[in-house]
Amino acid sequence: MSTWENFETNAIRTQTERSGQREHSVPIYATSSFVFNDAEQARALFANEEEGNIYSRFSNPNNDEFIEKLCLLEGVEDGMAMASGMAAMFVSMAAFLNQGDHLLICRSVFGSTHQITTQLLPRWGITHTYVDIHKPEDWEKGIGKNTKMIFLETPSNPGLDIIDLEFVGKLAKRHNLLLNVDNCFATPYLQNPAKYGADIVTHSATKFIDGQGRVIGGAVLGSKECIEKVRFFSRHTGPAMSPFNGWILSKSLETLAVRMEKHCENALHLARHLENHNEVLSVRYPFLPSHPNYKIAKKQMRLGGGMVSFELQGGIERGRKFLNSMKMISFSANLGDTRSIATHPASTTHSKLSVEERASVGITDGLIRISVGLENIQDIIDDIEQAIESSR
Repeated sequence: MSTWENFETNAIRTQTERSGQREHSVPIYATSSFVFNDAEQARALFANEEEGNIYSRFSNPNNDEFIEKLCLLEGVEDGMAMASGMAAMFVSMAAFLNQGDHLLICRSVFGSTHQITTQLLPRWGITHTYVDIHKPEDWEKGIGKNTKMIFLETPSNPGLDIIDLEFVGKLAKRHNLLLNVDNCFATPYLQNPAKYGADIVTHSATKFIDGQGRVIGGAVLGSKECIEKVRFFSRHTGPAMSPFNGWILSKSLETLAVRMEKHCENALHLARHLENHNEVLSVRYPFLPSHPNYKIAKKQMRLGGGMVSFELQGGIERGRKFLNSMKMISFSANLGDTRSIATHPASTTHSKLSVEERASVGITDGLIRISVGLENIQDIIDDIEQAIESSR
């Protein structure tokens, strides 16, 4: 396949080889398996002496096209499509960590990632240490002789904390550790962790990559050496993406740049509006100068992203009233949609964390997370304003 210099062109023009039908848009390869020309080809494919499709649990033209695009956009060598973002998250750890290994992980992570770290990995003798993103001096102290991987997400969910990728990349290299970065909120359009030394980049493609709330999917990306381990683990455990979802997500990447530009424009406008609101206690958005890591965000991100978090006066009861008063904005646990979505993390996405654990990462009972959509910004603001008024 040809490659181009610019993000948008690579996202649009990277395609599976055209078939004899001369199609302009790549078809859906809705097949569970592929036929062999002869016994020798079958042997060579299973022996990895020849590249090609065998079974859609291993590879499929739609999933391969999706991954090839993502690799170009992230600036990495290889990758593998997964059935969901959490499948990608789990595989990105499980494919590398063995009994007795130690994981250094930032405290600000998605609720299900927290459950994998604290409930599942310990079953196999894998330990972890949480580190505070606001205390980078503690990160090196958390590294032991058996530490194998550093895992982080930036911007974090839902507090929108920013971690200095350059700092962590150098730390990982100095200690010969794998650096695994969840790049879901930023997408490859806004941020490329591999540029700063990330060995593994994970995505929940369900979010901004799909962009319209239609399908579930994930991806694990990285060097050929890393993905060889991911491919072996996945081939024998089966977290495969369906060809239909691969087709949808590959098409979605064609509009990622233009969508993210508008998401970010609307989100910054909303964040500025809320920051000046006398009933809003605090607002978090990476490209607000008031954000504690504003300078780092400006250094490593193209734009500030499509997520805004804020807290209303009145705590959890005010927050509930606000959510129940929305008329246009959807109340859902998803994000990254064309439609704006509000979420109450303390009672939904991060409800399995204790009160103390939520407090340690800035998730107060009244925190509201807004995935800012592509509607007219005035309509978004008007709905939030009437909900604030109705929740008094």
